[in-house]
Amino acid sequence: MSDVTDAVDRAFAAALYADGDDGVDLGAALLTADPARVDEARRRGEEFVRAAWARGWQPADVVRVVRRETDEAHAAVAAELIRDEVRRYEAKGLPPRWQRQLDELPEQGRRSDRFLYATALLELYRLLLRLPSIEPVGPAPGTPVHARVVHAEPKMLSRIRALLAKAEATGYPEEAEALTAKAQELMARQGVDEALLAHRTHAPDTPVACRVGVDAPYETAKAILLDAVAGANRCRAVWSEAFGFSTVVGFETDLEVVELLYTSLLVQATAAMTAAESAQRAGGRKRTKAFRQSFLLAYAHRIAARLDDAAAQGTAAAGAEAGAASADLLPVLAARDVAVTERADEMFPETTSTRVRSAQDAAGWHEGTAAADRATGM
Repeated sequence: MSDVTDAVDRAFAAALYADGDDGVDLGAALLTADPARVDEARRRGEEFVRAAWARGWQPADVVRVVRRETDEAHAAVAAELIRDEVRRYEAKGLPPRWQRQLDELPEQGRRSDRFLYATALLELYRLLLRLPSIEPVGPAPGTPVHARVVHAEPKMLSRIRALLAKAEATGYPEEAEALTAKAQELMARQGVDEALLAHRTHAPDTPVACRVGVDAPYETAKAILLDAVAGANRCRAVWSEAFGFSTVVGFETDLEVVELLYTSLLVQATAAMTAAESAQRAGGRKRTKAFRQSFLLAYAHRIAARLDDAAAQGTAAAGAEAGAASADLLPVLAARDVAVTERADEMFPETTSTRVRSAQDAAGWHEGTAAADRATGM
C-alpha cells in the first residue's frame, strides 16, 4: 500500500467513521501534508456520489441536501464531483430528467487554500456517507435507458413555457391573463390528447415520478401549493420535509405541467408578496415573518380552490375539443387516476398527515387571498 493511499485511509477513518467532529480537522491535516493526498481524496469522492445514486438520490437532491446542511461552497464541490462522476455514463445515456439537473448545478467555485478544501471534501463525504436510502424515481445512471414515445406535439411544452414566462414578465394583468389562459388551454389539450391516444393505441403508458424542490423559507405553504397544483393535474405529491423536496407521481405529460405551473405560481406569489410588503411598510407597518407565512398559506389555500374549478372546466373543454364524448373520456381519466394512486401508495405505503399551523396575521391572509385571486395560469 502506497504512502498516499495509507494516509488517505487514515484521514477517512478519522474524519468519516469516528464519532464527533474533531476528526475532520485531523483528517484535513493528514491530507494537506501532501498535495497528492488531496488529489487522491478528491478522486475517491466519485465513489460516494455513486453510492448516493444507488440509494435513490439524484443530482438535484444531493446538491439540495448539501446546501441545507452546509453551505454554497460545499454545494459547488458536490457539483464538481457529480459532473466528473456522470461522465462515466455518457456512452450509455443518462436517465430522463438528469440532463436538466446537471445543467442547473452550481458553477465550480475557486478553490481556497488546501486545508479548507480538504476540510470541505471530508465534511461533504461525511454527509454523503450518512444519506439514507430513499424511494427511487427513475433508473440509476448506467442502466440502459429506453426512450419514451412522446405522442404530444414536440414543441408543446416549449410553447407553454414561453407563454408562462411572458405572463410572469408583463406588467399588464389583462395580457398576463390572456397568456396564461392560452397556456392552460395547451396544458389541458396535451393531457387529454395523451390519455386518449394511449388508451386507443393500447400504449404501455404508466405513471412515473419526479422530485420538486420545496425550499426554505415557508416550506409548508410551498408544499401545500405544490400539492394543489399536483392534485388539479391528476398527480399525487408526497412531501419529504427533512430533505426539502416533494415527490410527485403521475403520467409524464402531467408531471411536466405540474413543474411548469408550480414554478410560475410561485414566481407570481413571491412578486405579489413583495408588493404587498411594500404597501404595508408604506402604511407604517414593519415587515414580519408572520405576515409572509400567512400570505403564502392564504395564497396556497385560495389557489387550491381555483385550481379545482379550473381543472373541471378545462377537462370538459379539452375533451370536447378532442372530439371525445364524456362516456369515452371520463373512464380513461378515471383509470389513470387509479393508476397514479396505486403507484403513489406503492412508493409511499406509510405517509402521515401533518397539521398545518394556522395563519397568525390577518393582513397577510387577506393579501395572500387577494393575490391568489389575481394569479393567472389556471
